[in-house]
Amino acid sequence: MPVSADVFRRALGRFASGVTVVTAFDGSQRAGLTVSAFCSVSLNPPYILICIDNRSQALPVIQRAGGFAVNFLAADQAHLAAHFASKMDDKFAAIPWRSGPSRHPLLENTLGWLECITAHQISAGDHTIFIGQVEAADVDETREPLLYYHSQYRRAVPLQLPNP
Repeated sequence: MPVSADVFRRALGRFASGVTVVTAFDGSQRAGLTVSAFCSVSLNPPYILICIDNRSQALPVIQRAGGFAVNFLAADQAHLAAHFASKMDDKFAAIPWRSGPSRHPLLENTLGWLECITAHQISAGDHTIFIGQVEAADVDETREPLLYYHSQYRRAVPLQLPNP
C-alpha cells in the first residue's frame, strides 16, 4: 500500500531543489510555470527531465510547442517563482523576457537557461513527464541559485569542510 499523499508531500518537502520556470511558445500562445521537478538525465544525448501537473494550463501549450525552455532562477528571483506559480492569465505582461533560439521565452537575468525539444512524453499518475533534448543553453557564472526547501525559498551557503 502506497504512503499517504500528506506523508509523501511532507517527506519531499525536506528535499532541497533548485527552482526553475519552464516556458513554452506554440506559435500563438506563451505559457510559463514554476517547476522544482527538474533533473539531468543523460549527457549523450543531452537529456533533461521536467514533471508538469496534468491540471496545469501550461501543459497543452508545452505539448503543442514540441519543446520548452527551462529558466534557472537566481537567488534574487523568488518573486519570479511566486509570479509563475500564480494562476494569472498573461504571466509575461510585466516580466522582462526575450525569445530564445527556438522562440521559447527566456526570462532576463536568470542564472541560466536551456532550450529543449521534447524527446519523450510519459504519463505518470497526476503528472506528465517530459524528457527534453537540450538544443541550446547558457549560464551566468556570476549568479547564485534560488533553492526551495521546506516550503520556503532559500539561498545556498558554502560550507567549510574540515581538512582531512
